[in-house]
Amino acid sequence: MANIVTITLNPALDKSITVPELVPEKKLRALSAKVEPGGGGINISRALKKLGVASEAIILSGGYTGKTLEALLSKEQVAFTAIETEGDTRENFVVFDEDKKLQYRFGMPGERVSDQELGLLMQAIGNFAHADYVVVSGSLPPGTSIAVFHQIAIIAQQLNAKLIVDTSGDGLKAAVKEGLYLIKPNLRELASLVGKEWIDMADVIVTARQVIAAGACKAMAVSMGADGAMLITATEHYKAAAPQAPVLSTVGAGDSMVAGMLAALTKGWGWEQVLQYGVAAGSAATLHKGTELCSLSDTERIFAEIKKN
Repeated sequence: MANIVTITLNPALDKSITVPELVPEKKLRALSAKVEPGGGGINISRALKKLGVASEAIILSGGYTGKTLEALLSKEQVAFTAIETEGDTRENFVVFDEDKKLQYRFGMPGERVSDQELGLLMQAIGNFAHADYVVVSGSLPPGTSIAVFHQIAIIAQQLNAKLIVDTSGDGLKAAVKEGLYLIKPNLRELASLVGKEWIDMADVIVTARQVIAAGACKAMAVSMGADGAMLITATEHYKAAAPQAPVLSTVGAGDSMVAGMLAALTKGWGWEQVLQYGVAAGSAATLHKGTELCSLSDTERIFAEIKKN
């Protein structure tokens, strides 16, 4: 059994194309096209595979798109457990404008998931008795209650596994009530956890520790865009900024960052190196178009550069 279990409640079949230029009312011919499995937990498992770390992806999957997604995961040799759903797995669409070097992302909502299907997913999580980390990442399917995080938290506690959640909005607010191991909010999401619209960079550490002191999590990795990221615990804080490089795609960068941190955690590294390796993996993902995610060689190279600074 894998010691890292990822959960994707709202997976997607990610389709990406490159066009010479995005022009309205004109038939555009793609220069290239790619179809890949997507969704937060799936991308984390895919990135972990690239980094040489085993995991098991537990997913909800339905219809033709779900079968295609499963086939793609098998092709990448990513271990997974699929819970069949009556509704079709959603599709997402990414268009890269070659002329302007701009990326356009279209996310579909997905279909509703039944209580029975969610129940089968919970059973699947509980089967991983040797899990060290349970990771929930991505959005919720339409109509799914935020109480799902409470259900998963109970199972993680029974497994004696550390629970990591990477989500946003009401889902994040619900998840932190469960006492998590690690979360990865951006500045706006961190502000929302203390009832604010926005916080300044200077307030990140104080705000994060306010959330940590309330029992929301043990550690927090705060994404700060071009300013890099910070990792804060009750007693430590570290900052890491990736070397400057052209950004071809931001799809999956956050998932790659989580995968990088998980890879470092499995090696027993300290929080500073956990952050640095996470930022390296996230930055490595931006070097490729579409949802190709990080590569081991790019991650190791960027990690070495970050450690020098």
